[in-house]
Amino acid sequence: MRPFVRPLLAALLLAATPAQMVLAQSSFWSADEQASFDILFEHLKSAPDEATARAIAEEIWALWTEPDDKVVAARFAAILNQFALGGPTAQMHLIDALIADYPDYPEGWNLRATAKFFSGDYEGSLADITETLAREPRHFGALAGRVLIFHTMGRREEALTAIRAALEVHPFLSERGLFPELSR
Repeated sequence: MRPFVRPLLAALLLAATPAQMVLAQSSFWSADEQASFDILFEHLKSAPDEATARAIAEEIWALWTEPDDKVVAARFAAILNQFALGGPTAQMHLIDALIADYPDYPEGWNLRATAKFFSGDYEGSLADITETLAREPRHFGALAGRVLIFHTMGRREEALTAIRAALEVHPFLSERGLFPELSR
């Protein structure tokens, strides 16, 4: 190898390292949070009964809505506290701001999907569900929301496909009851 090639290769490899680190850190969740999610989702998938699944799902919801990032957790809690005053659609500007400031936070997208669902904007809700699932493909709340939207819109085959996918993540979702052919 020529003497100038080795330093050139080293420089190129070092130049690539920061970009790789950014890609590795693109998730909103800390490594500890992600590890907790992975364990909980494995337990949820293999839950022996509905009560166990419900308890595990509540733990997952707590992590989603109370992240380690205290600023995000406080903003999310403030939005939820305001829901009682005017419902989710009245808080849309706060939800939009949360998403703008923390676009990798899946629960911000899911919250906006929920608000759009309650306002009857089913297509907008589906778009935000897609964004939620891009950040957390196991988000059973978003998966169940998609089922309800398709069902409400009379898109039964899509709803049936969606519930089957959702049950792969959370086998005890109550939305299963909308489909008698899926009874346990």
